Amino acid sequence: MKLSRESQAVLLELATLQRNLDTSAGKSNELPEQRELDELLKKQQQMRDAAASAQMAVDDMENEILRIQADETKLRRREKDARNQLGAATDPETRRDLEHDRYSAKSRLADLMAELQEAHNEIHALRNNRDSHGAQVDELARQVEAATRARDVAVEASTHIPDPAAHVRELREQLDEAALAEYDRQREENEVGAAAYNGRTCGGCFIVLPPADRAAIQGTPVDELPQCPNCGSYLIRKAG
Repeated sequence: MKLSRESQAVLLELATLQRNLDTSAGKSNELPEQRELDELLKKQQQMRDAAASAQMAVDDMENEILRIQADETKLRRREKDARNQLGAATDPETRRDLEHDRYSAKSRLADLMAELQEAHNEIHALRNNRDSHGAQVDELARQVEAATRARDVAVEASTHIPDPAAHVRELREQLDEAALAEYDRQREENEVGAAAYNGRTCGGCFIVLPPADRAAIQGTPVDELPQCPNCGSYLIRKAG
């Protein structure tokens, strides 16, 4: 294929662009900034759920403390009533029942005090856990805000990226029909069409060519495109 040095540069750009498009075909076009934001939003929701659970645990324990305190008040009143009645009771059986009731109240009070101490210890840990989750929720909110700004900037920037397909059309318009037909035929055959040649290696198949092939390629006139003896790609040499 005969082609001027200027047109060879256009053909190489076209072939490289189309190979890149083929490689990226099927891959997600989602911005990395959007993926990062989505991950942060997922973490944020998980942390919010965990913080809500931590708050519920605190609320439950506070209710339990209130229950214990209410029971304590009732038992102290019961123990006091039994003590007051003992001061006036003379019947042995009545006194025995009152003593038993007073003993039961004091025994239960001791148990309640132990439960209350344990509940206070536990609620301290639960509140620390709740506060920790709250701090993480706040931090994630800041990260989400920053990631949202970064995503918006990336979206804005992406709208100014030239359309690769349009650029392919522009490059093809700069080449004559005969050269395009040869390139398209070879590209259909090996999915490359044309590639750079660095004096040793074919940029299409990345094979280091034997010395005899390299000599033949270098001996080809500058306005002609030799083909790789391995993959058939048209080789575009550096301007000498």
